[in-house]
Amino acid sequence: MKRAFVTGASGFTGSYLCAALLKKGYAVTALVRPTSNVEPLKAKGITLVEGDLAMPGSLHGLVKDIDILFHIGALYRQEGVAKEMFTQVNVHGTRALLDEAARAGVKRFVHCSTVGVQGEIKHPPASETDPYDPGDHYQESKMQGEKLALSYFADKKLDVTVVRPVGIYGPGDTRFLKLFRHIYQGNFRMIGAGKALYHLTYVEDLADGIILAAESPVAGGRIYTLAGPQYLPLEELVHLIADIFDKKVSKNHIPLAPVYVAACLCELICRPLRIEPPLYRRRLDFFTKDRAFDITRARQELGYAPQVSLKDGLGRTARWYLDQGWLD
Repeated sequence: MKRAFVTGASGFTGSYLCAALLKKGYAVTALVRPTSNVEPLKAKGITLVEGDLAMPGSLHGLVKDIDILFHIGALYRQEGVAKEMFTQVNVHGTRALLDEAARAGVKRFVHCSTVGVQGEIKHPPASETDPYDPGDHYQESKMQGEKLALSYFADKKLDVTVVRPVGIYGPGDTRFLKLFRHIYQGNFRMIGAGKALYHLTYVEDLADGIILAAESPVAGGRIYTLAGPQYLPLEELVHLIADIFDKKVSKNHIPLAPVYVAACLCELICRPLRIEPPLYRRRLDFFTKDRAFDITRARQELGYAPQVSLKDGLGRTARWYLDQGWLD
């Protein structure tokens, strides 16, 4: 029986990864914070150890008798978080975990990064060889964490593989809830032309891809973009979701320029007062920046083959939102 250690196990991606590992016969140990909701993990028979990536000292001695360490945990992008906190968790916490894994003789360290380290995609679809171009503190910290992990492989301290997920979605996710809700309620309005490319990854496919990266003998020192089988213009994505609900989408688009000016003003007024801006420029990235990626490397080297079509995945997600009563 292979032994896996998972950070971020109580989160969206981590919980699906744990379930997939158990299904494959792994014994799973999860790193959890004292404030984490651990009951679902306990119910699955997962061994729990307490620690916090924000406090690297708390990780000392936690990694023992492990074959593969899956580093999924991170401080994710959100407004109002200082740059230093992103660095503390996503860089210093990662370094401490890498050191613990090296000392414990872990056979492979799978570092979950993000395609955000490449920033705005100027020539889609982007591949793993496209340059780093982080656009905010979160992406900068994830880039540093990714480079740090790869340096441990280069220095022969640890066998490391990096995976970069794209637009993770599925039952249990709340990131896309607002989009689904606005479409369901009939009040969605496209900002701008709606031609920006968007790429999503169904969470179960992602979990399978992460395990493939862990088990592949050729994956050491490599970076793999893990995404769904297709990308499409945002306007088409919106209509796919609308069709699931049998709803109509307004043909009237909101011009980008005045919304962008309003976002700048909100930031200018709210941030000095330490108030969360109701609208900010980064939120407009969803409508304006291409997010399309080439998964050829993962297909060819790992045998990665996403099984859930975009239409099917969106349908599963929509039904889950309805079951939760979150769309009304």
